[in-house]
Amino acid sequence: MSRLLLTLKSALFALAVALAAPAQAQSAAPAAEPAIKTVYHMSEGIAQATRGLGNIRNHLAADPKAKIVVVTHGAGIDFLLQGAVNANNQPFAGAIADLANKGVEFRVCNNTLVSRNIDPSKVVMEASVVPSGVAEVARLQAREGFTYLRP
Repeated sequence: MSRLLLTLKSALFALAVALAAPAQAQSAAPAAEPAIKTVYHMSEGIAQATRGLGNIRNHLAADPKAKIVVVTHGAGIDFLLQGAVNANNQPFAGAIADLANKGVEFRVCNNTLVSRNIDPSKVVMEASVVPSGVAEVARLQAREGFTYLRP
């Protein structure tokens, strides 16, 4: 009887160790790091937009979880207007849609639209209009912890 009891105790101990192992492994695993948040600031026109979109594609290839917001003002909004093309006469629409599908957000400065007399309906559907591009960049950095990049 004591031999049976000893075997039963050993079996219960082994079971307890086995059940505790996954819990210990989970607690020892590092917590998932939050996504790195980056604001890309574009204000220089088509050439900068072309460089910037390439930078963003490379950024997401290296860090697919990155949270990216593109803020535009001045000539930087030009690639986010319907029908915009790059220096090789290729439309930006496909690249914008692809990046938007990967979670990239595009924001256009309303002050620029007003000063350039551009109807907001001319902005591509993937982009939203914000009151001020520079104020949006500052807000993202100061209040939401975004890292600043200017391609």
